Amino acid sequence: MLIDRNLKETLSRCRTVAVVGISSNIDRPSFRVAAYLQSQGYRIIPVRPDGDSILGEKVYRNLMEIPAEIEIDVVDIFRKSEEVLPVVEEALRRGVKVIWMQEGVLNEEAARKGTEAGKEVFMDCCIKKEHQRLF
Repeated sequence: MLIDRNLKETLSRCRTVAVVGISSNIDRPSFRVAAYLQSQGYRIIPVRPDGDSILGEKVYRNLMEIPAEIEIDVVDIFRKSEEVLPVVEEALRRGVKVIWMQEGVLNEEAARKGTEAGKEVFMDCCIKKEHQRLF
């Protein structure tokens, strides 16, 4: 299937994932997804308002706080749907290649902005489940 081939190529090429809304609670989906991706060789960049480190990585308050020399390939968003647009706008300013809204996260305006900017956009979809399915 062409879509799966494109998705597999994206997940193979994009190796640095900023996880916006990650929790330090090991029982939360955001933590489990990030831990899984890290175990598969991805670099995880935790983004949340508080904390010092998660999964051994420095926590940043927002995408713009991440040093410019760190190229972010994917922004994986664990936020309420109505809170996604500012995250996507920040991701576009950072030049992120892929915008990924986790399961249950739907924001058509944010998706449209990302698509119009030429980015790959996934909405209401779990990056961990897709990775497990394809690899």
